[in-house]
Parts: sequence; structure tokens; C-alpha cells
Amino acid sequence: MILSVPPGDFRAYLFDCDGTIADSMPLHHRAWKQALDEWGCVFPEDLFYAWGGRTVADIITSLNEDQGLAMPVEAVAHRRELLFREYLPQVTVVPGVLAHIEHAAGRIPMAVVSGSTRDSVTASLTALGLLDRFDVLVCAGDYTRAKPDPEGYLRAAEHLDVPPEDCLVFEDTEMGIQAATAAGMASVRIPDPRLR
Repeated sequence: MILSVPPGDFRAYLFDCDGTIADSMPLHHRAWKQALDEWGCVFPEDLFYAWGGRTVADIITSLNEDQGLAMPVEAVAHRRELLFREYLPQVTVVPGVLAHIEHAAGRIPMAVVSGSTRDSVTASLTALGLLDRFDVLVCAGDYTRAKPDPEGYLRAAEHLDVPPEDCLVFEDTEMGIQAATAAGMASVRIPDPRLR
């Protein structure tokens, strides 16, 4: 898969993790389904992809509200994370993204901006052998407003000391693209894994 990069002299690359670097979305959905089945909660695949970019806690809270449930957010999040870790050896890199990471490594500062926890992002990047390529990780808990709010991307740009307009974002979700646009950053859309 060849990614179409907008023209520009970008001084930093910012990547979402799940579905952008790590082809982990099908594994995440499997972990979600298994963890939620234990509570009688339904999380259809189309809704899972539509909610891409939201934090785990936000998703569980919304599912509770939508389905009249009282799942304990922290316990369900922990269970989902444990299940995902079991599936992690199956994770691969999203086609086309690795070339951009390798080309930029050591030349252009790079960050990961994710709605996932730092532990989850670190585990995914470690499994892929890519953790050392990134200068900064901005994960759930490092910012207060989730995508489509630009806070996470702006925080990453600040940590890299690069103006937002000089950053290129790689994202797989509409909320992530909206966050990049709101931050004043150019972006590259990674195709949905179901369409690759």
C-alpha cells in the first residue's frame, strides 16, 4: 500500500498507534468483544470502528449509558487490556506506514499520539520492534480532551518543539483526522483495515 503524502517540508511526523502503525484493530475488537461478553454487553464491529480514537474509559462509559449497564470502567478496561496482550504476538505493521517510519528515523522527530494507555502503546510498539524510533509518546492520561480535540497532537508538537503547521499526522480514524486539522496540521489517512 502506497500512502499519498501531501506536499510540504515537514519537520515532524506524528502517528496514531492502533490502526495506523500497528495493524491491531481486529485484535482490539476481539479483546473488546471477549471482555464485554462477560458483562452481556454488545459492541458491534461497525460501532467499534466508528468510535476509533476514543479512550477506553470513554467507550465503556458510553456503552454503559447506551445499554443500561453498570460495568465497572476500570475492571473492564483492565480485562480488555489483558486479553489484548494475549493477542499481541499476532500484531503486524500496517502496510505502507513502516516505510515512512524507517525513512524518517534519525532524520525527522517522530511522536505517537494515541487514545490507548501508555502500557498498551509501548507493548504494541515493542512487539513490532519500533519503540526506539519515536522521540515522544502522548497517550491516554497525558491529555484531558480526546480526539477529535487537537490537544494530544498539540502536546506532541510542543514536546518535539516543532510548530503545528510543520507537523504531518498519520491517522486511521475520522476523529483523528479532525484532531489533526483542528491542530493546524496536514494529515495522511490510513485506509480502514477492512478495505485494504
